Amino acid sequence: MSGGLLIAGTTSDAGKSVVTAGICRWLVRQGVKVAPFKAQNMSLNSFVTREGAEIGRAQAMQAQAARVEPTALMNPVLLKPGGDRTSQVVLMGRPVGEMSARGFFGTAGPSDQPAPGGASAGDRLRGGRQEALLATVLDCLAQLRGTYDAVICEGAGSPAEINLRRTDIVNMGVARNAGLPVLVVGDIDRGGVFASFFGTVALLSPEDQALVAGFLVNKFRGDVSLLEPGLDMLHGLTGRRTYGVLPFRHGLGIDEEDGLRVSLRGAVRESAVSSPVGEDVLRVAVCAVPLMSNFTDVDALAAEPGVVVRFVDRAEELADADLVVVPGTRGTVKALRWLRERGLADAIAHRAAEGRPVLGVCGGYQLLGEHIEDEVESRAGHVDGLGLLPVRVRFAREKTLARPVGEALGEHVEGYEIHHGVAEVTGGETFMSDAAGRGLDGCRVGAVWGTHWHGSLESDGFRRAFLREVAAAAGRRFVPAPDTSFAALREEQLDRLGDLIEEHADTDALWRLIESGAPQGLPFIPPGAPA
Repeated sequence: MSGGLLIAGTTSDAGKSVVTAGICRWLVRQGVKVAPFKAQNMSLNSFVTREGAEIGRAQAMQAQAARVEPTALMNPVLLKPGGDRTSQVVLMGRPVGEMSARGFFGTAGPSDQPAPGGASAGDRLRGGRQEALLATVLDCLAQLRGTYDAVICEGAGSPAEINLRRTDIVNMGVARNAGLPVLVVGDIDRGGVFASFFGTVALLSPEDQALVAGFLVNKFRGDVSLLEPGLDMLHGLTGRRTYGVLPFRHGLGIDEEDGLRVSLRGAVRESAVSSPVGEDVLRVAVCAVPLMSNFTDVDALAAEPGVVVRFVDRAEELADADLVVVPGTRGTVKALRWLRERGLADAIAHRAAEGRPVLGVCGGYQLLGEHIEDEVESRAGHVDGLGLLPVRVRFAREKTLARPVGEALGEHVEGYEIHHGVAEVTGGETFMSDAAGRGLDGCRVGAVWGTHWHGSLESDGFRRAFLREVAAAAGRRFVPAPDTSFAALREEQLDRLGDLIEEHADTDALWRLIESGAPQGLPFIPPGAPA
């Protein structure tokens, strides 16, 4: 069995994903064979592995940090919200049903609906719920630990969510069953980090507390010597040391689980303060549709010098945009209704009539079509689309999960597909094709493009060709930089995460923790978890 470590957090967005990726990159640079793991993820940003499994994008990026191929073992349970109270449950990379939060956590009888093709798995999930999931989670973790020298696990939310501890399969539930030491990360930029550290430990049971080895401060600004007295006092109060103080750095977010932040925006702004290659900048407006998924698709646009990306939710914000992107969504019909209610649908149609560029990706592509037949996602039946592309969409009960490769605009392009909607293209030009020119996906009419392929803009040659077309249609004297490599930018970003760990954490102590587990004799901090 290999070494392991679980990175927990005082809150959501404390920096667990970034720290996990940074530790993975630091370890692999030391010659350690390492893998990431997150038992249960809730996110609309997902990725398709080579074997056709859907996992969280954060785990795919952590795998890249570890320089290994992502697999379903690294994120066995993925919850994809479909509203405030329901989520699609993806188990081992395949959807098995829609469940309410109360049904999923076993606090009430489920009003769940199994995903066709996964009924047996869905029945098993609903019958045993967390017990079945925990068994799957621990089996996946054991397989990884049997293959790698170290497995760095990421928790979710906070381990001190006392209302969910009984059904926990991602924080202390995993740590206890697998005997993993736990490092708690706190975002000091938010304030209250000492109280958060102390309170997190003090709300855990004695058995859980015995695995919490210490703390890691994230996003510190200023002179560390001013913080050290507080760290010493925290050690005195809890008997647990702080393993590092990571400074605040712009542009270090890997692919986000949720939110409206462009992952590379900070780094891109730092590198793009120089003048663009051409005479003009290119302004991109991304419609912030409800249940937006894989908004990381626009990271590659933001990586280009001279390209300004912003998220918008008002029609007037499209006026000065050179390109409007309608991104993916877990609720295509809901997003379509939202666009109409806000006047964005009319503004997009007006743009298209004037020959101004619009790009729809996945759900965004579907709603640009003529009509949608949906008895699966929204169960709304026949719904008229925006009518900008000659495409008819029918929602299939089986989800398409694929890693296609092809050509577009004369350039090599790769992507990944995650969708229930099946598009029937009745006209226009094919967007993505194979080497022989046979259509693979998508459609184009004038300056309106649509594709199901997420991640296609990460293909550098295709992205430049597409931006040249956009600039021409928008009348902008914008020229894409000839040498921007999105893959290289990501590698630089992951190296910076590794540098943070190597330079600002006690790596010798971290390795002892990974190799040998939590120190013995850690004191209990009252009151502990409620009975």
